[in-house]
Amino acid sequence: MSYLINSSEILQTIEMIDQQHLDVRTVTMGISLLDCADRDINVCCQRVYDKICTLADKLVDTGCAIEREFGIPIVNKRISVSPISLVAAACEAEDYVPLAMTLDSAAKAVGVNFIGGFSALCHKGFTKSDLKLIHSIPRALTETDLVCSSVNVASTKAGINMDAVALMGRIIRQTADIDPMGCAKLVVFANAVEDNPFMAGAFHGVGEPECVINVGVSGPGVVAHALKACKGQPFDVVAETVKKTAFKITRMGQLVAQEASRRLDVPFGVVDLSLAPTPAIGDSVAEILEIMGLEKCGGHGTTAALALLNDAVKKGGVMASSHVGGLSGAFIPVSEDAGMISAVEAGALSIDKLEAMTCVCSVGLDMIAVPGDTGADVISAIIADEAAIGMVNTKTTAVRLIPAKGKTVGDRIDFGGLLGSAPVMPLRSGSPAEFVARGGRIPAPLHSLKN
Repeated sequence: MSYLINSSEILQTIEMIDQQHLDVRTVTMGISLLDCADRDINVCCQRVYDKICTLADKLVDTGCAIEREFGIPIVNKRISVSPISLVAAACEAEDYVPLAMTLDSAAKAVGVNFIGGFSALCHKGFTKSDLKLIHSIPRALTETDLVCSSVNVASTKAGINMDAVALMGRIIRQTADIDPMGCAKLVVFANAVEDNPFMAGAFHGVGEPECVINVGVSGPGVVAHALKACKGQPFDVVAETVKKTAFKITRMGQLVAQEASRRLDVPFGVVDLSLAPTPAIGDSVAEILEIMGLEKCGGHGTTAALALLNDAVKKGGVMASSHVGGLSGAFIPVSEDAGMISAVEAGALSIDKLEAMTCVCSVGLDMIAVPGDTGADVISAIIADEAAIGMVNTKTTAVRLIPAKGKTVGDRIDFGGLLGSAPVMPLRSGSPAEFVARGGRIPAPLHSLKN
């Protein structure tokens, strides 16, 4: 599609970058490690390290060069790799922590911010390798700095693996007991996607090329600014305004993606046009919802406002690029959104309302701090609820909970940087232990039979 850029649009883009927090949130290189498999874990580790360092050697320098030449901020340069449970399946070792350490060393060697893919896909059942990887997660995430992990426990086609749900509740609990920050790098998915450039859930799917460039753009501040001109206008106008703004944001992301692809001689994969907030004032999804007319995010009407926003972002994005993918919509991470934090502290936003909002937005219960003594069965039940939303609605959902060690409701836990800080949120009383202990598989919904 040809797209002529005039001087007015150039000036608008400069203003978006300079005053409205517009940025490319991440340029993520996906790398297949399937050919690194070996029975000897030390050989496997060396192959993994060598391949990452060879393919991603110029990733950071290239991102910085594009940033300088185009004047477009690129906040993160990242790597996603094949799920390590697949790469390590041939290894005779019982512990995959050495592979996590190798990923960490390779990420540091090439200078990226994070590396994702210490992952397992067990939505229908476990392989031996899946179990080895999952049991390695607490040490893997607390003994490394840059490694991110994800586990897919449910899908619309397979249903919910409740044995995996129960196990992940225990794993999150174990990780939090060592270091709550480890939980900030761990996502439990339903319907995980193979081309997600955002952490902590990124991994390089088995249907992906040998190596690929995926870009994640972000612009809550830009959308908020545009909507301020729509005060009192009907929702048709609001939707059109969001669509046009998402179009401009996505075009910028595609420009960066194609340029990075050309310079690195790596195929361009997708632009993920998710509105990913930051703790900075004016870069908040909650603020967008309040500009639409809500007194406070979390009040009645929030889910409807978020549904409009998510849909309009997708419609604008797909007009701007033929390769929109990843998650693409609106993120609602509590710790990473100043407006969400404010809403929680004001008592307007509860975990129940957040769960309702995940029915219509990109992902799920993200970066939520819960009391430090929250039991594994409660964590598992929250995962099951979110997985059910994803399974029934044929969408990706996820849970990233942080049991805040030594803290209770009303306290705050600080993660630093883009991860921000979060108030510890209250949970429902009543034990789900007997429910979680049943195990087995919650069957897939009837509409999964589409073949």
